[in-house]
Amino acid sequence: MSCFSNLTAKLQSLKASNQKKYSCLGESTSNPEKLTAQEKSKFVNLAPTNKADDKGTYYRALSFATNDPDIQNIALTGPYGSGKSSVIQTFLTKYKGTALQVSLAAFVPEKNSIDENGVPDTSETPTKVDKKDIERSILQQMLYGADANKLPLSRFNRIQSPTECSRLISLLSLLGAFSTVYLLSKIAKLFNGELLAPFEISNWFNYVMLFISGLFLWFLAHKIYLQTFGISLKSVSLKNIELASTEENETSILNKHLDEIIYFFQSTKYDLVIFEDLDRFKDPSIFVTLREINNLVNANAGIKRRIRFLYALRDDIFKNTERTKFFEFIVPVIPIINHSNSIDKVLELVEKQGLTGKLNSRFLGEVSRYLTDMRLIRSIFNEYEIYSTSLEDDDGNVHDPDKLLAILIYKNVFPYDFEKLHQQDGVLAKILGEYDKYVSKTESDCKAKIRILENEIIAINEELPKDIGELNRIYAMALIELFPQGYNFIVHKNQTIFLKDFIAYEGFEELILSNKVNAGHQQGYSPKSIDISNLQASIDSQNTYSERKAKIEQKTATEQAQINTKIRKLKLKAASVKTQKFHKILQANEDQVTTILSKPGENTELLQYLVFEGYLDDTYYLYISLFHAGRMSPNDDKFIKNIRGFKPPNPSFKIDNPDEVIKEMRDEDFSRDYVLNHILMDFLVENSTSNALKLKS
Repeated sequence: MSCFSNLTAKLQSLKASNQKKYSCLGESTSNPEKLTAQEKSKFVNLAPTNKADDKGTYYRALSFATNDPDIQNIALTGPYGSGKSSVIQTFLTKYKGTALQVSLAAFVPEKNSIDENGVPDTSETPTKVDKKDIERSILQQMLYGADANKLPLSRFNRIQSPTECSRLISLLSLLGAFSTVYLLSKIAKLFNGELLAPFEISNWFNYVMLFISGLFLWFLAHKIYLQTFGISLKSVSLKNIELASTEENETSILNKHLDEIIYFFQSTKYDLVIFEDLDRFKDPSIFVTLREINNLVNANAGIKRRIRFLYALRDDIFKNTERTKFFEFIVPVIPIINHSNSIDKVLELVEKQGLTGKLNSRFLGEVSRYLTDMRLIRSIFNEYEIYSTSLEDDDGNVHDPDKLLAILIYKNVFPYDFEKLHQQDGVLAKILGEYDKYVSKTESDCKAKIRILENEIIAINEELPKDIGELNRIYAMALIELFPQGYNFIVHKNQTIFLKDFIAYEGFEELILSNKVNAGHQQGYSPKSIDISNLQASIDSQNTYSERKAKIEQKTATEQAQINTKIRKLKLKAASVKTQKFHKILQANEDQVTTILSKPGENTELLQYLVFEGYLDDTYYLYISLFHAGRMSPNDDKFIKNIRGFKPPNPSFKIDNPDEVIKEMRDEDFSRDYVLNHILMDFLVENSTSNALKLKS
């Protein structure tokens, strides 16, 4: 009894341990294989919804188009991500006929080759795709969308699944073969009539064998006959003479197999074919081919119903009014999300995942303007739930939720560059790799500005006049030299200013800047107009009176003190460049960084925003991989994360492996205040010989 109790206690303990483990993984503690309702509510699927037509507007339009006998080709138009697939799915829930969906979403054309900088072509315009490949994909989806048993005469060989009568047919075939062998063993009696005589009930076995064998041979002949319908003579070669079918030279796969398509509609009940993602190839000629096929199918006497083609495409696939020539009815789809209302959809998912208050509202408002695809937004927040659960600490918190969200936005919008980042390659990796160069350039820029300010001080001190009075005397003497003999005053603004009072005159600068002055004679002779337009140039051809006056004013102690203050700030900035936040350094080198960030082609504004605002920086690795305790403990890892996020931990923060933490720290980290951790300082002092430079910092 005691052993049983101990075993029960151990099992309960193990169960509790497992529940705790699954709880850490974000699963239900009651059953790790099932998600709770709360956990399920945090995820959203990316599939088109069948509830995209609350008012029924699209259904009424499409219902009209699919019931009008004159309409065969229908276009559902709207920009990328507008919800065309959702409108179609919603319509199909009420559609009374049978629809076949053909999607080219998985048929992704290859992009252009990678350029010399290792950046792939991410533009919307793909490399030209062979039209035959597109048509082959359409044909495959149409023919393989139906059960092979319904198309027994098709020349496309497919695996046919056994029917419910397959066992009975096998049994009858076996009996037929047995009957045939039996009759062959008595072939002589069969031909001379002995086998069937006398015509009595007692001879029933031979009659049954004859009937079953005859039925079997008829069935076998019928199957062989049907198989001849699928035989196609491609070529016959007799040494140097070759007979080849002209079908091989057909340019259109769909036209080549038009008989297969007509046979497909004759043998199935489909009356609506929906084509999606054809517009991604930007080849309007494919629509011409499909329209021709639609006309031929509907004109076939063996098809007793109207076949309609519905195309989901962007508005810009046709120029001007060309699309009205291809389609008898066009239904526009109003986008459910764009840059102006995407914040509302983002906030819905933020609230759904319980992130309200954890993510910066300003960041959400700004970054959402770059996200205009609902599926993309949903994918980002699905991944956020997984990443945050895996990266959260013991308190259930993520180090920096905003940076984690930025990383996942970057991952979803720039998947190629994110993948390259793991190999230290790509656009973002290149910026991180040139960080030291940006630091050196920022330091050089600061030193260059310092030299300019120091030259300003030298220029001010080298200015000849010591003060404004001396400057005025220079210009006053030059002006007096222009006066005729006996003229000893000036009339300016109805004021009489004698030559001896020029220097003290309040309007002296205005007088010097004028082109002419009126000179008066001491004996009362008529005033003379004197041209002084070249007065300033005759004294200093490089600087005007006002410029020289400004330099003299700057020469004062106050002005020089201001310049010296700027110099001190620049020197301090140059000395502390390495301790600045990563994005501040990038902002100081905006031109070079912008050139690199523009290489992905699309969405460069989003990438620039994330980088220049500091949401994507050199701490990215903290959010794209799990921490494994080894050389460093979780406490050590948390300390490193805090200092990378410029969040100084408390000086008493517990560090378990100070030597490993010091190895992870950068040289500039030791000039910041968070190095004053008690445990770190004790370790540095105890090992002062090997850490002399760090202690000095």
